Amino acid sequence: MLFLVAALLLLGVLLGTVAHAPLGLSAALGLVIAVWLGVFALRERHGRRRGTSAH
Repeated sequence: MLFLVAALLLLGVLLGTVAHAPLGLSAALGLVIAVWLGVFALRERHGRRRGTSAH
């Protein structure tokens, strides 16, 4: 999952509108997204261990 974030950030720096933003800002936003995805993954894993269902 974190590999995808890094790959998309790199792609954005090379090809997208992220190229117009400072490198520090792009890296900070990539880090925020990576942390958010990590927290989401941990919450999902913890929820499934407890046996809760979304249905």
